[in-house]
Amino acid sequence: MSELLPLLMFLAVCAALMLGYPVAFTLAGVALWCAGIGILTGHFDAQLLFAYPDRVFGIMTNGTLIAVPLFVFMGVMLERSKLAEDLLENMTKACGRLPGGLAISVILVGTLLAASTGIVGATVVTMGLLSLPTMLRRGYSPELSTGLICATGTLGQIIPPSIALVLLGDILSSSYQQAQLAKGIFNAAPLSVGDLFIGAIVPGMLLVLIYLLYILAKGFFQPSQVPPSTDTAPLDLKLLCISVLPPVLLILVVLGSIISGMATPTEAAGVGATAATLLALAKRQLCLEKLKGIAQDTAKITAMVFTILLAASVFSLVFRGLGGEAMIETFFHHLPGGVYTALFVVMAVIFLLGFILDFIEITFVVVPLVAPILLAMGIDPIWLGIMIALNLQTSFLTPPFGFALFYLRGVAPDEIATRTLYRGVVPFIVMQLLVLTLVAAWPELVTWLPSVLTKQ
Repeated sequence: MSELLPLLMFLAVCAALMLGYPVAFTLAGVALWCAGIGILTGHFDAQLLFAYPDRVFGIMTNGTLIAVPLFVFMGVMLERSKLAEDLLENMTKACGRLPGGLAISVILVGTLLAASTGIVGATVVTMGLLSLPTMLRRGYSPELSTGLICATGTLGQIIPPSIALVLLGDILSSSYQQAQLAKGIFNAAPLSVGDLFIGAIVPGMLLVLIYLLYILAKGFFQPSQVPPSTDTAPLDLKLLCISVLPPVLLILVVLGSIISGMATPTEAAGVGATAATLLALAKRQLCLEKLKGIAQDTAKITAMVFTILLAASVFSLVFRGLGGEAMIETFFHHLPGGVYTALFVVMAVIFLLGFILDFIEITFVVVPLVAPILLAMGIDPIWLGIMIALNLQTSFLTPPFGFALFYLRGVAPDEIATRTLYRGVVPFIVMQLLVLTLVAAWPELVTWLPSVLTKQ
């Protein structure tokens, strides 16, 4: 019975979430129920629950997590500043004469928004409202149009500054320290969120390149799905530069300060939030009423993230107390093939969980349980972090609970069936898995840039 409790606990959480119960209350509620059963059966020490206040205090005093509300504020501010509208209009004129020019402009604008905001929902909704009607009106395939918008919207998961990388970096940092202490290493170099940001640049750009190549191939071999533009309006280079310059400067300020070592991710997030506010003021898109709405949205998203984090702390505490971590460690060490088989199993489990769980739930619940064990096996922490981030990116696209699908479904025309969305994202899921495979085969795609910048 004692060996089954951790497994039953995890399955109960998955079942409750699939039934639609709130994430935070599900995690904490199931954990406390299982702790009670464990106490009654003698399989859980109630004294372990007294460690929870220390965990809460650790979250409250964690300077890295301050970046979360700052990056959220920056993203919401940029969304309300109407940045995407001008950018998409001028980028479409610039790419209009290329095969699939409108789709290419969607990818480029989505990439700039991902590197500026880092919020998937905002990007998908904005691009869905602005570009989907135009793509359908110009004869683009509904499947390709919806799939492309959902996929480019998820680029905010892997392209820094990504909130997902901030959360993942904080958890992996603790896991890495735990793994090093278990090996008797007390002076290991710490892992920072900035390391993950730098490591994500090459895989993120590789994913964008593959999306672009896919659209160009569609334009050459299946032009009926991505018909060329009939718009002959001349391109105004001045307007193009004016629309492109603000997000590029914001990216350079935020990422440049992190990569150069001038600022921590938290400090860079503060600079980015301030720069986004100044940009909205310069575009005359900010008033007191809008600022109030931006602050409220930021508070809601931040409260949701931290409530889940606090609940996940209860879950992981009880799971470990019931022997779940020891069970996972024993399972991994008995797998044939050693560390590579263990990594493959973890990646497969995360991918499958992405069909039913959100990336925040997987990050807070699954990663803390498996990361210390994998890192203790000698896996590079930056490489592991980017592998997990790429894998979690697919959770936004995988039916039935892919959040990007929900976001686009909410703003898509009624004639677009839900099955059209599901069919549309399949090629992009395959492309994301292709990049994940390339990163797994060549870890240098992740580790090379951090190693070069660290030496300087």
